[in-house]
Amino acid sequence: MQRLAMDLRVLSRELALYVEHQVRVGFFGSGVGLSLILGFSVAYACYYLSSIAKKPQLVIGGESFSRFLQDHCPVVTETYYPTVWCWESRGQTLLRPFITAKPRVQYRNELIKTADGGQISLDWFDNNNSACYVDASTRPTILLLPGLTGTSKESYILHMIHLSEELGYRCVVFNNRGVAGESLLTPRTYCCANTEDLEAVIHHVHSLYPLAPFLAAGVSMGGMLLLNYLGKIGSKTPLMAAATFSVGWNTFACSESLERPLNWLLFNYYLTTCLQSSVKKHRHMFVGQIDMDQVMKAKSIREFDRRFTSVMFGYRTLDDYYTDASPNRRLKSVGIPVLCLNAADDVFSPSHGTGACCQA
Repeated sequence: MQRLAMDLRVLSRELALYVEHQVRVGFFGSGVGLSLILGFSVAYACYYLSSIAKKPQLVIGGESFSRFLQDHCPVVTETYYPTVWCWESRGQTLLRPFITAKPRVQYRNELIKTADGGQISLDWFDNNNSACYVDASTRPTILLLPGLTGTSKESYILHMIHLSEELGYRCVVFNNRGVAGESLLTPRTYCCANTEDLEAVIHHVHSLYPLAPFLAAGVSMGGMLLLNYLGKIGSKTPLMAAATFSVGWNTFACSESLERPLNWLLFNYYLTTCLQSSVKKHRHMFVGQIDMDQVMKAKSIREFDRRFTSVMFGYRTLDDYYTDASPNRRLKSVGIPVLCLNAADDVFSPSHGTGACCQA
């Protein structure tokens, strides 16, 4: 309470100083306007500090990992203060593309073949100027997995690479089939339940640098794919540790959240059109396998998955696919340390969908 009171006094004083410089004392011909603004500011500060700024809720499987996080990642135990003027998740998601900078990253592209005759595009940031790890054979490698239709060009991936560069690490971005401009050689794209492509990429990267510490980080669908892979393979992975961000733990709950009217209008329909665009340019590859006319009429991610994704990967029903795609059912089988960060108000991953994870 003492910390809250101190934060309130500091924030109130800063708001008062700001208003004093920006608003004329004669506002509305008297000091009434200034009083109203100050009163609103204090009320907003009280609400922000009491209801918005909170410490993360930690669910940790072991005491040793808990101590490790407290020693090396103290941010997970500190109070999180969202952007004061835009703290709501939907507002942040909508504004991010317009205000986020894109660090300049020079990639080296590599195309690798898959067992079924397809190809996967990898974008490497070798960090050959690393002062911490001069020897490339032992330079730590981080595999980055973007979101639903994301690629190595996404701003959040570029920022992750920029921070990794400062630490001296090497990065490689796993672009899902057909989304990064490469040709689709077989009638197959990707989904977060099928981990074959990710297994091939991890094996390939590890074979190139077997002596280097190997880690992975996935965002949104990329995190779901990573967790499903770790849950299937257990401790037999060459990865030493992993991190995920904004993962959809329960695909059914995620879909229901995105189909609420406002969320559908702001996010679901747009993402559906992005998925349709990503497969439309490869439409000729799916002739005779999938009814692409119906796919292009989908108005939600659920409809797209029912008409395209679940059919492509041989699931009997959409429910079968969504059950297999949900990482919460495999969490107990993960055999390496994994840090998973989710916002409590994330519309893509509602908090009630993480219940099973908190019991793991």
